[in-house]
Formats: sequence, structure tokens, C-alpha cells
Amino acid sequence: MPAGHGLRSRTRDTFSRGFRQKGYINLTTYLRSFRLGDYVDIKVNGAVHKGMPHKYYHGKTGVVWNVTKRSVGVEVNKQVNGRIIPKRIHVRVEHVHPSRCKEEFLKRVKTNDAFKHEAKVKGESAGPQKRPVAGPREGFTLSSANMETITPIPYDILKEGLKNWRAAAAASVWSQWVWSHARVLQYVLPTVVGIAPCGGV
Repeated sequence: MPAGHGLRSRTRDTFSRGFRQKGYINLTTYLRSFRLGDYVDIKVNGAVHKGMPHKYYHGKTGVVWNVTKRSVGVEVNKQVNGRIIPKRIHVRVEHVHPSRCKEEFLKRVKTNDAFKHEAKVKGESAGPQKRPVAGPREGFTLSSANMETITPIPYDILKEGLKNWRAAAAASVWSQWVWSHARVLQYVLPTVVGIAPCGGV
């Protein structure tokens, strides 16, 4: 049987509530006021089935264009093939949260206004408020540069390789012999030295 393609298909995790976020909905959700032009984030609350937007709009940010008794009209951009269509939907307040996308912009506007006010009080020109674009680095002249020619040291591949191969072969042969005779050495070496073997009295 093929899988279903309903309105809420594949939303088991998408619409589930977060860790320790289950239970009663906070009163702040219902007491919050929205105004026209506010930016809001659409985040579906799976506990409230009424006024639930389509799964496509979950996580999208839009602008409030209408406010009703229990819902908010949000205008969201939706990409369809090669074009972007502004979609107007109504969503209940349980599925909408104020967006923080303009915090940096509003903070920058407030800082620029304060800077302009200070400049006006001092009788100076405020100048451009935009952040200057970082241009190319300044040029410089390199002086007292000494040229030095480095000659590579010759390396005898055959001689060094043969030496390393002999050392590695000897070490591997010795390790193999020790491991193969480990059981015998466990009893022979302590006897020669004068110590009781492992497990003996």
C-alpha cells in the first residue's frame, strides 16, 4: 500500500511539542496583542487543531495584514516553481509567535538616532551612518629582503630503505617469536630467575 498524502502527512515530529513544553497553554499566548505590519513566526501547536495552518507554512515568517477576534491574518511568500507568490492566510493565535527578525535593525536605528542627536547638539555633521565597506588593503614596499638559494640534501633511497626494512623485519620476527612462546616463557623465565611461576605457590 502506498503511503498517504494527507494534509498532516509526515508531521509526527514537526507538529510535536517540545521537551517539557506539553500541557496547558500559557495565558501569554492569548493576552499577546498583534498590530498590522508586525513580523510573526508561524509555529504550529499540535495540541490545537483549530486554525492550524498547512504544514508548508510551519516555520515561515510573515507580516500581519489583519487581526480578528481569535486569529491573525499573515502574509507569507511561497515559492511555486520559478515565481514567488504572496499568500494570505488566517492562523489562530496559538500557532503564531512574535518574530525577532527585526531586532538588529531596530537596535541599529535607535543607535543611529542617538548618534545624530549628539552630533546636532554639538553642532557637528553626523556623516554617513552606514557601516563602511572594507576596501582593498593598503600597499607597502618590501625592503631589506635577502634572497637565499636552498639546495636539497641527497637521499639514498636504497640504503635508507634497506636499513629501515631490516630493523622492521627483525622487530616483527622477535615479536612473533615472543607471542608464539608466551605460554612457555610464563613458566621458564620465573624458574630461571628463581621466582615461582604465575599461579604457583
